[in-house]
Amino acid sequence: MTVSFVFFNLFVARQRLNNTASLWVIRDAGSNTMASNCGLLVKQAIMLLDNFDPRKQCLDYFIEDATNAMENINDLDKTFILDIFSGCMEFKKLLDVVVKRFYDQHGHCLRRGDRSQFVVICYLATFGLDDLGLKRFGNIVKSLDFKKIQKLVSFFFNVTNLTTWIQGEWIQIYDASHVETNWITPLLRWCPKIDVLMEKLSVEMSCKGQAKSAAARTTVPQEFSLTQPKPRALPMPEPIRQQEKHPPVPNSTYRAPNEVTETNNPMKLNNTAILRRAALYNHKVEQELKRLERLVEGQHEPSSFLRWQKEMQDRDLQGQQAQLECRRLEGRISHTKGATARGHLMERNQRTAQLQKEESTQLLQKQAEKRLREETETREQRQAVSDGHKNSKVAMARLQEKKQDIVKEVSQQKQELHRQAMEQEQEELFRQFNLIQETRAIESVRPIRHKFVDETETAGHGLLGEMSPAELRARLSLQREAEGRERGQRRERILGEKRDKEQLLQEHLEAIDLHSKALAQACALRKEEKKEKMSRQSALQQTVLEDERVRALQKVLQEKQKERQRPRSSAGVRPKVTEGASNVKNSKHQQEKPEEERWAELERSLERQLQKMPIK
Repeated sequence: MTVSFVFFNLFVARQRLNNTASLWVIRDAGSNTMASNCGLLVKQAIMLLDNFDPRKQCLDYFIEDATNAMENINDLDKTFILDIFSGCMEFKKLLDVVVKRFYDQHGHCLRRGDRSQFVVICYLATFGLDDLGLKRFGNIVKSLDFKKIQKLVSFFFNVTNLTTWIQGEWIQIYDASHVETNWITPLLRWCPKIDVLMEKLSVEMSCKGQAKSAAARTTVPQEFSLTQPKPRALPMPEPIRQQEKHPPVPNSTYRAPNEVTETNNPMKLNNTAILRRAALYNHKVEQELKRLERLVEGQHEPSSFLRWQKEMQDRDLQGQQAQLECRRLEGRISHTKGATARGHLMERNQRTAQLQKEESTQLLQKQAEKRLREETETREQRQAVSDGHKNSKVAMARLQEKKQDIVKEVSQQKQELHRQAMEQEQEELFRQFNLIQETRAIESVRPIRHKFVDETETAGHGLLGEMSPAELRARLSLQREAEGRERGQRRERILGEKRDKEQLLQEHLEAIDLHSKALAQACALRKEEKKEKMSRQSALQQTVLEDERVRALQKVLQEKQKERQRPRSSAGVRPKVTEGASNVKNSKHQQEKPEEERWAELERSLERQLQKMPIK
């Protein structure tokens, strides 16, 4: 045993005086059959936990107030309730670990108001189950919400939870050997008995529910003996309304109009768009003029060079497409090889997992043997610790007397501070009363409100630009007349500029119309060029498929796929879904639209855009 563990046991022995007293109370209560029901006492402890707020209340003052409030309860029951409350507060961190994880897993069907009863049940199961016994613990569980408490108990007394994360979280708060010896090992010993108790209680509760439902008598309704009414006569049929004859469709609907109005522009353009397009067309006209000047000077267009350049581009494109097809086939071959390798790897992993399961069963058997040895050691240590806690009642009485002295001293200090605050408040009220009287005396005097004003005289401040109110009004009227004349001149100038701008925009619109027609003709020429390009691409694609390297790779791919589809040697291993996914992908690839149809759709969308907006 290490030195740190010795000091820790001394600290726990000093801090758990309340807890040991509560266990003795439970033991004494069991011997005397307890004056009141254990379930009612536990409910009162739960109410204390719900009412206590550590951010606003002191623990010692709260316990004192709770003791004074329980005057009608005998000392044994009162001590039992207060010791459960103090024990839950002392081991709050330890219990919150379990309750918080329980809410994380089952919080969708629980209320936050049930947290206190979960904390109390965890405390009794951890520290008082040996002294309570299964019968009293079952009575406490039945007195509360049985379904929720059953979920908590099955969650807490799960062997996997106790030996894994619960032990790991408690070790971070207390010493590892202390946690395993005093808490985890006893809980593991109680696990099978608690499971049997929960099954028995669930059967009892279900039988009670069935008995109550069977004992309840229901009222059987009886029909009234009423005279049967006479059948009603059939009503007269309503007359069918005749549909009015609609006027015939006019002949003008099927005739074409005599005059067809032609628009300048199907889309209305603002001034900025008109000026932008006019500048663009002017720039294009300048470039065309420069090109014509170069032709006049003797610079011919490089038509032969362009043809040679086009032929070289087609040749390069053919080589690139053949290379891309080869890469695609190589990728599919490597994918097929990887799928075969993954199947072999899965078989090897299954064999490894089977070996690990056998090793884990052997380790579990060794751990069970180790727990049996540790249980015997734990019983001996608990007996030694219980012998050292015989004088805790005397220490509890001394501690209670010391707390009472502290409370008396604090109450005297509170009374003195209250008296000083009352004196200061009286002085402040007397000062405010005098101030209000002085204010009312000042307000009672009436001010002189008569004032005579001469608008032709100045104020007499001695300023350079000082003038009388009459002179100021006269100057302001002259200023308004001058501003009106200036506003009229400005309006006439703006109207003239607006007319000039409208005339300029009209000229630009006419130029834009001419350019739009020219662009439509150019678009038709480009269509013809695209058709020729598509025919060249189809011929190029046919040559790529006839390439020797592509054919060789296709043969290799077919052989790999056949090899993958062969039945495997080991039975029970299902093939991966990648084969089906690749087949679906190939079928989708085969169902894609041909290149010619996609180009035709693009051309049709371009025609629609040109009809709506001829300028781009």
